[in-house]
Amino acid sequence: MTQLILDHVYDHESKLASRVYLTQPLGQGRVTDYTWAQVLDQSRRMAAHLQAQGFPRGARIAILSKNCAHFIMAELAIWMAGYTTVAIFPTETAETIGYVLGHSEASLLFVGKLDTWEAQKPGVPAQMPRIAFPLAPASALKEHESWDAIVGRTVPLAGKPQRAADELAMIIYTSGSTGRPKGAMCSFGAISRAAQGIVDDLRKRFGESEDSRILSYLPLAHSFERSWVEAASLVDGKTHVFFAESLDTFLQDLQRARPTMFISVPRLWLKFQQGVFAKMPPEKLDRLLGLPIIGRIVAKKVLKGLGLDAVRQAGSGSAPLPAELIRWYRRLGLKLFEGYGMTEDNSYSHTSNEQFSEPGFVGVAQPGVQVRISPEGEIQIKSPGQFSGYYKDPELTAQSFTEDGFFRTGDRGELRPDGLLKITGRTKELFKTAKGKYVAPAPIESQLLAHPMLELAMVSGVGQPAAYALVVLAEDLRPRTQDPAVRAQVEQALTALLQQVNAKLADYEQLRMIVIAREPWTIENGCLTPTMKIKRARIEAGTEAQIESWYASPAKVIWS
Repeated sequence: MTQLILDHVYDHESKLASRVYLTQPLGQGRVTDYTWAQVLDQSRRMAAHLQAQGFPRGARIAILSKNCAHFIMAELAIWMAGYTTVAIFPTETAETIGYVLGHSEASLLFVGKLDTWEAQKPGVPAQMPRIAFPLAPASALKEHESWDAIVGRTVPLAGKPQRAADELAMIIYTSGSTGRPKGAMCSFGAISRAAQGIVDDLRKRFGESEDSRILSYLPLAHSFERSWVEAASLVDGKTHVFFAESLDTFLQDLQRARPTMFISVPRLWLKFQQGVFAKMPPEKLDRLLGLPIIGRIVAKKVLKGLGLDAVRQAGSGSAPLPAELIRWYRRLGLKLFEGYGMTEDNSYSHTSNEQFSEPGFVGVAQPGVQVRISPEGEIQIKSPGQFSGYYKDPELTAQSFTEDGFFRTGDRGELRPDGLLKITGRTKELFKTAKGKYVAPAPIESQLLAHPMLELAMVSGVGQPAAYALVVLAEDLRPRTQDPAVRAQVEQALTALLQQVNAKLADYEQLRMIVIAREPWTIENGCLTPTMKIKRARIEAGTEAQIESWYASPAKVIWS
């Protein structure tokens, strides 16, 4: 049996007491470092306070906060006190917050670092007890008991409180790209095995004795960051976790951390590339990278500018990464590997490595993971990190597993003889055009997103004569599209892109047109999930009224 996550934490508390574990920015360039001893001292005090509230064992305690040191301290406190964590995405609306708190029957809420607390507050039941993190909004600190006040007056919980492997560590509510969030139940055994597997994988890449640095900024409420950053660092002990202060300071935060490992999602890898292209045209960069000595100097300079010059391994997950983008980063000398995992396996499933790595593939099964492709083309997985089912939904849980215990991922894929897995799209995303043949949007979107002018793309066309693509232009390009010359340039480039992409597609998959979205898709306007996946149904509903006129137009590129 794998050692459970809390046992690792108690080991670090005694053996690595003075080692800095977490670094939290406080604004104006100031930071606070927390050693393992300090983290555990605060967590033990908060655990004692939670226990004093008399909640039954296994009670759900919620956290609504952006990533910060106190998120991890609060989770440890919840676990040591005998409870289960429910983390809510910090960008969620009041309605979703209300739904998750109600559905999970949460007993208390930690209010943390947030940008829109006043708008979110109505989602929290008036009678629910709340505790404000030190970096919570001023109004929350004024209205609720503060973390610091409680920790200051409470005696720490003693000993090594144990949790059983089958007890629930957390309920992770999925980001809801297809409707209401579902609560995936993750046991201590599952998260411990997943974290141990991730650490073993990273140690193989970095060496046993090597200390590593990582910047935590993707939402900790999501399985990817929770497993690969928080849980892995709790098991490992030698990882120094830095937090990002805000979007505006992201580059300074990166340069402060100088991470040795950096994980991100496709949209951010794309934005980094577009930031580089905004300073130097792709053609010029390409030419310089082709020169023997100058190429290496330029590549190093680009990575330093991004704050990624110390990165020994970089990873991408959560959605497919265009193969061209992986090749571009590797040309700069960044070892960028794609991986694949789900909330339902605690993000412990597949990853690329030095030996098995090919752009367009998500790698090979991690140790202990079994994978197969069903006759219908669905990827089915059995992972040591497998969840216990969906909270309060035994019917959906039963439907989600095969008779022999494999999880039906809902993803379609291909498995090569050497074990490399390729994702070819979501079963639910497949759609039929009027030609009666199924179109898988994901591979076509990946081809479109290799173009430097585009930030996001969605292929759709249910029941239409042909599929079409709706795209969001790159951030630096959007403000310039009022200029007729720039518009003409965009139209010309996207017409060429349309021809290029269609040439590689079967006739029934070919795109009738590329439509440029009027507004960018954001988390705030409900078009992206908190992990930056597109919400297809939402975007399609918003464009329904215009579809007919798009198909009636002879244009190949349309401004919506």
